[in-house]
Amino acid sequence: MRYSDVDLNYKTILITGGAGFIGSNLAFYFQKHYPYAHIVVLDLFRSTQTLSNGNLKSFGHFKNLIGFRGEVISGDINDQLLLAKLSATYKFDYIFHEAAISDTTALEQDLMIQTNLNAFKDLLDIAVVHGANMIYASSGATYGDAESPQKVGREAPQNVYGFSKLMMDHLARQYSQKFDNISIVGLRYFNVYGPREFFKNKTASMVVQFGHQLLNGKNPKLFENSDQILRDFIYIEDIIQANILAMHPKESGVYNVGTGKARSFQSMVDILQKELGTSFTCEYIPNPYIGRYQFHTEADIDSTRAILNYEPRFEFEDGIAAYVPEIKRLFEQELV
Repeated sequence: MRYSDVDLNYKTILITGGAGFIGSNLAFYFQKHYPYAHIVVLDLFRSTQTLSNGNLKSFGHFKNLIGFRGEVISGDINDQLLLAKLSATYKFDYIFHEAAISDTTALEQDLMIQTNLNAFKDLLDIAVVHGANMIYASSGATYGDAESPQKVGREAPQNVYGFSKLMMDHLARQYSQKFDNISIVGLRYFNVYGPREFFKNKTASMVVQFGHQLLNGKNPKLFENSDQILRDFIYIEDIIQANILAMHPKESGVYNVGTGKARSFQSMVDILQKELGTSFTCEYIPNPYIGRYQFHTEADIDSTRAILNYEPRFEFEDGIAAYVPEIKRLFEQELV
């Protein structure tokens, strides 16, 4: 579905983190609806480099871009020479900034701040020079364990990732107040799931992970009281919708992107079992994260509706049903 009446053909669009989950979905959206747009994907792409927790430093994967016909550049947003070359080579009309170290368990505070915050400032400077509207990924992690529904202005990050995203939001506000030639919109994603997330490995959503457990004939393992552990799960199509609407907002700002409804992990497994035709017995294990685990997230999307004209289209049942064919394909082609 096309979410904007603005003609983006012959516009130049930069997508950082464009080989990742959300970035690659954006790339294909523009390719499908605006075949004459010049889409430039920048991504670090994965290597053997890992963080101290053992997870990959970058989750960008070439398979997320198979079928993409735009321009692909491998590079690190921390590389100021690369950014200077990009700024000199292109004239961007829009910048979608999805690149980040998004692993909430990463311990490298220095790298997290450098990559998520300091590089963002360099990209904002490019946006100002080019007159390019900036749409960037903030996060529901800025709220930490704040009371539901989570509302902009009530942040309490509990890890350096959430902190880095909150500082990005503060920086974006400073730029919005100083420069009026562009709009700057931060989108606080809640629990996103859908196609092209598989290569995030262990940080991919539990929707795809539980789906593959079930397809493998295994009983799904949930934390105890999973019917009382709730999240605002949002399907990737609604994330794309919000990004497109944020290209020309009524005003710059930071907006939650969720469904405004909290659903349980138990309901996730129940819906998956129905869609996959399975009836495995759930196994319940102690939750080792009590005390540092969010038990309820729910996005307050009133301002997102008012300013971006955003309206979530996918209930949890709809999103999982739409996702199941891809979950099956991944199981058959990537896991078996």
